[in-house]
Amino acid sequence: MTSASDHYELRAGVPDVDTFRRLRTGAGMSDRPAAAVAAGLPHTWHGVTVHLDGRVVGMGRIVGDGGSVFQIADVCVLPEHQGRGLGGRIMALLTAELESRAPAGAYVSLIADGDARRLYARYGFRETAPHSVGMHRLV
Repeated sequence: MTSASDHYELRAGVPDVDTFRRLRTGAGMSDRPAAAVAAGLPHTWHGVTVHLDGRVVGMGRIVGDGGSVFQIADVCVLPEHQGRGLGGRIMALLTAELESRAPAGAYVSLIADGDARRLYARYGFRETAPHSVGMHRLV
């Protein structure tokens, strides 16, 4: 017997601008201006999209300088597709890509929202506090 999760296809790449924005807002994340997304997506070091029946329902990507610093960003799955292990499958592909292509000793960071820290911990990420604290600034 096949389950619904067997029909999801994960592919390397990034979504188009409209899909990126739809996924972020649909998953409860903040929107980004279309021009900023259009400028940023081509600079993705590696991306993963999740497809079901011709529709993109999840994504994640790695950005960085390609050598010493990387950040996992924009990991999200639409709510109606959550709870099926898709976040873990996205993270598995992203971390596998880092392990195969990133130079030894590269620093990989991410920002964990809420309970997502448990998912990220399964892939070797740990909280940095009190040694260091995540910070941000909007322009």
